[in-house]
Amino acid sequence: MAGSTRLTALATGLLALGAVCSAIGVVYARHEARKLFIGLQALASERDGLNIDWGRLQIEHSTWASPGRIEQMARDRLKMREPDPAAVVIVEP
Repeated sequence: MAGSTRLTALATGLLALGAVCSAIGVVYARHEARKLFIGLQALASERDGLNIDWGRLQIEHSTWASPGRIEQMARDRLKMREPDPAAVVIVEP
């Protein structure tokens, strides 16, 4: 009987130790999951900010590359103008 009491006490101790280790593992896993979720939220926020910047850059690009703006800059900065119709020569192959 003394041997079975010892065995029971040992088994109870091992089960208690296993339960404590399992509880610590659950707490650690939840902590890591929370840290990863916070990192995910930060990256999603950064992605949203970069998407906003990308949209602004696309609008700016389309503004700078518009034909009217290019023509206006050619007139103002390069002093370009349309040639007189009499000065235009059409070359046919």
